Amino acid sequence: MGNKSNAKEMMKSAGVPVIPGSDGSIKGLKDAIKIANKIGYPVMLKAAAGGGGKGIRIVNSAEELESNYNIVKQEAKVSFNDDEIYIEKFVKNPRHVEIQILADEHGNVIHLGERDCSIQRRNQKVIEETPSTAIDEKLRNKMGEAAIKAAKVAGYTSCGTIEFLVDSDKNFYFMEMNTRIQVEHPITEERTGIDIVKAQIKIAGGEPLKIKQKNVIFRGHSIECRINAENPSKNFMPCPGTITGLNLPGGNGVRIDTSIYEGYTIPPSYDSMIAKIITHGDTRNEAISKMKRALEETVIEGVDTNIDFLFKIIKNPNFIRGNFDTSFIEKEILK
Repeated sequence: MGNKSNAKEMMKSAGVPVIPGSDGSIKGLKDAIKIANKIGYPVMLKAAAGGGGKGIRIVNSAEELESNYNIVKQEAKVSFNDDEIYIEKFVKNPRHVEIQILADEHGNVIHLGERDCSIQRRNQKVIEETPSTAIDEKLRNKMGEAAIKAAKVAGYTSCGTIEFLVDSDKNFYFMEMNTRIQVEHPITEERTGIDIVKAQIKIAGGEPLKIKQKNVIFRGHSIECRINAENPSKNFMPCPGTITGLNLPGGNGVRIDTSIYEGYTIPPSYDSMIAKIITHGDTRNEAISKMKRALEETVIEGVDTNIDFLFKIIKNPNFIRGNFDTSFIEKEILK
């Protein structure tokens, strides 16, 4: 499932809806042009072994495809040591909704609901929340069933995430599976009360899941903001350095996942994310209010961060109304 194109073919054979595109990895530029002409532009060139928003290019014409083909292959090789790429139809302005699953070695698979990861920049998630404002209970159950089916078809065990795109007509399409714990898992833990990391370790030890799907209880709303050491005003340039002052928020419904401390030196060698702020409330408005307070109380001195940028998103009227898609940051915040 770690190879995106192979995963897509497996899902297609299992009857899980997939985005139209190539049957596996593309064989060359001529093959890519042929497929693109068949499914229609715009299309996406994507690294087969990709993740984290890397190795992805949107192309709107045969000329753009030709000029980007080798660039994506090179990005895939550098980032993942695998230059295989595949092609798929670009779904305009979708919602990015993923389903968290747990699967043991005894054939038990459950889902823990969805996370909406549509607030993203350059295919990198910035804010996540659960539940999604884009889907109703009927669609939620349908996507949950598809995610369980996907995990079973793959013979997958552990925790994992089935990622879907949801279009404006409420059609959903399998995009990829993340075969690992994810950055945004805390919001699901806050909403279900289930320790996903503990469950992952127990599954790895051969233990059966002790909770059935009917016993998964969802309560309230949870939001996560990713705190990055970067400067949004300088094209989000990473900002390594030493933290000279630090105040992290707390209180009811506020959780912080981080390893930073005053005096900690952020190295230049890794991803710029240094902390996560997670809030939980009985309602979405309550979770948003807690996040506003938490962001206001967070002080990280000595390095630039994206805290003000996150606050700008959180207080945006369209975000508050739940009126957004994957193009939100470009259309609303960076305009």
